[in-house]
Amino acid sequence: MKLSLLQKERAAYKPKLPKGLQGAVKVKEGEPTQSVGDQEEIKALFPNTYGMPLVEFVPGDVANTKKMNVGVILSGGQAPGGHNVICGIFDGIKKLNHENKLYGFILGPGGLVDHDYMELTADIIDKYRNTGGFDMIGSGRTKLEKVEQFEKGYEIIRELDIQAIVIIGGDDSNTNACVLAEYYAAKNYGVQVIGCPKTIDGDLKNDQIETSFGFDTATKVYGELIGNIERDCNSARKYWHFIKLMGRSASHIALECALTCQPNICLVSEEVEAKDQTLNDIVEHIASVVAKRAAKGDNFGVILVPEGLIEFIPAIGRLIDELNDLLVEHGNEYKDLGKKAQHDYILAHLSKENAETFDTLPEGVARQLSLDRDPHGNVQVSLIETEKLLSEMVEAKLREWAIEGKYVGKFNTQHHFFGYEGRCAAPSNFDADYCYALGISASQLIANGKTGYMAIVKNTTDGTDNWVAGGVPITMMMNMERRNGMMKPVIRKALVDLEGRPYKKFLEYRQEWEENTCFVYPGPIQYWGPSSVADRATRTLMLEQGKQ
Repeated sequence: MKLSLLQKERAAYKPKLPKGLQGAVKVKEGEPTQSVGDQEEIKALFPNTYGMPLVEFVPGDVANTKKMNVGVILSGGQAPGGHNVICGIFDGIKKLNHENKLYGFILGPGGLVDHDYMELTADIIDKYRNTGGFDMIGSGRTKLEKVEQFEKGYEIIRELDIQAIVIIGGDDSNTNACVLAEYYAAKNYGVQVIGCPKTIDGDLKNDQIETSFGFDTATKVYGELIGNIERDCNSARKYWHFIKLMGRSASHIALECALTCQPNICLVSEEVEAKDQTLNDIVEHIASVVAKRAAKGDNFGVILVPEGLIEFIPAIGRLIDELNDLLVEHGNEYKDLGKKAQHDYILAHLSKENAETFDTLPEGVARQLSLDRDPHGNVQVSLIETEKLLSEMVEAKLREWAIEGKYVGKFNTQHHFFGYEGRCAAPSNFDADYCYALGISASQLIANGKTGYMAIVKNTTDGTDNWVAGGVPITMMMNMERRNGMMKPVIRKALVDLEGRPYKKFLEYRQEWEENTCFVYPGPIQYWGPSSVADRATRTLMLEQGKQ
């Protein structure tokens, strides 16, 4: 692999560690824990991994020299910093005992089941330090949820003398890690399973996980791109830019980018749901802002649209819930019908209210909601061109108002979707440090005999010396939710808190941004320079920690 000049420079960067991980480490255990909801159900499903204590790593006197081999899996979508987690695991286990080995399973959880792996040696690891992407071993979306998968995985685990598996993923992947940990514990197989919190969406977050890795870098990359568009927008002064941002279940990315770049409009899916807004409500609001700016001669602007917006419009959300149940129960008889027959079949089987909603949707959106699903059974909202749907509906509304004499102006549009552009970016200093510390923490959880834990690092708005590393039982973050027509144990997603400081800060300035041009151009990610620039945490995290 040929390295770019940037990669060569970044390879020399030495991630900073919390004091608790810098030398010999000992474990400080807290009180027993319980799940965030449905305690009795979760406890019954996870009797061997429920109620374990929180763990914190503090400086110790005696170094652990445990002999162990470890397997690592990258699961789900890419996020900047994943390679540094693996580097941290590698360095962590080698520091414990130089004979320890790290095996990477190829293309995600499927690699464990299919026995597709490679040993990760220093020569391989060193090429990927502080780099973006998951290309060291690849990622995949295979779900680990069946006994035959667990047993097939155990065959290669036993053959390679692996003591622990680290699954680096989001909420669904870490739910699978929890299930796998419980299964191996119940069987007394002696295999530990540890998770690491990954997702640029920012929805794997709670009292113990301050942020998921990749969010910092991705939002800075998107912030740069949005700032570039804002500057172009303010230069040409003739386009409204509709920008859809990745984040299928939460608006954290959109909110962070709004706080950073100050666009004219940022839609927040959670607010739409809380206010029971309709699609027409959203369209009328956008149109009213366009009309107000046009009255001042400003026929341009920037609008941020969360990827998952369509699911949070209550009427459409209710429709999706019923569609999910319908397709689970009748999917086989439905899938082979023609397009028109499928549409008619759904209308005939939906409740009256949801049938009316379905029948009003544009054909492409209706088909997307009723046909395609991701491996977890979710609607693939990233394929729905919400930004184009909104701009077309706003244009139609403005034409109505123009006829009525309520609007005079020009409305030309450009459309963008920022997703893949941020997922594999070279990690920011924050993510490089954070991910490396997560990897070292994972190695220490394994060395101290823990299973069913997620590696965590807290106090991350302070200097890295004062970061606090440890582990949280995955069961502590779980509750029961309806998935594909069945109640299942899952990690609770963290949506934007409408009572939280980041959202309230946004509300302070929203009206001013709508009426005036207040764009901020953050520029590219800064790797070098003053610490106040190069090591800055996200606005969201700083506000949540009361640091702004």
